[in-house]
Amino acid sequence: MKEPERNNCEGLSLQEQLQLKGLRKALVSAGIPEEDLWLRYFSIGGMVGEYEVDAYLESLHSLPALQRDLLAHAANELIDELPARPRAPYNEQCG
Repeated sequence: MKEPERNNCEGLSLQEQLQLKGLRKALVSAGIPEEDLWLRYFSIGGMVGEYEVDAYLESLHSLPALQRDLLAHAANELIDELPARPRAPYNEQCG
């Protein structure tokens, strides 16, 4: 799954750019919709509305560090809930 084309993060601090890129990568890799992220974020105490989170994910709006960390935490919780992916068996496991 390829990450969709986004704005270039201009106007965000380097730390915020790195955190945003990591969040985007995690969401795309796990196939988590932005709506699910916001709902989980809000349920754990996030204070920013869905519109602002969407703008942040599009690099159009900066967020305070605490709110960015809550988004990361929400994403990580959702990732942890995903079923484990099948693993390739070793020879000893096939006999």
